[in-house]
Amino acid sequence: MRRMLVIGASLLALTLAPPVLAKDARCFTTDDGTYPCQFTRLDGSGSFRIAAPGKPTFEVWIESEGRAFASGQFEAGGRSVSLPGTYTRSDKDRACWVSDATDTEICAW
Repeated sequence: MRRMLVIGASLLALTLAPPVLAKDARCFTTDDGTYPCQFTRLDGSGSFRIAAPGKPTFEVWIESEGRAFASGQFEAGGRSVSLPGTYTRSDKDRACWVSDATDTEICAW
């Protein structure tokens, strides 16, 4: 009986969970320039992941309005590394986030 409850609860959770869909986008990072990428929304706050073959995968986690922290995975299967500084939303382009420590930009359109 307990096993059936666990299976039922798991199926219900999968049914109710919103699908994570990557969308085609155009991305820019200071080190890699502009390139086609996949954009995935990570939560309701606007956090996101950008990924592309042959490029690092970046995640930008929104902490509060206009402030975020970022990480990068620089090789497939490698560990995610925190990027320095706090990222703030760019005043020039709202699709971009800029590190206050390095001026590095991560953008997705």
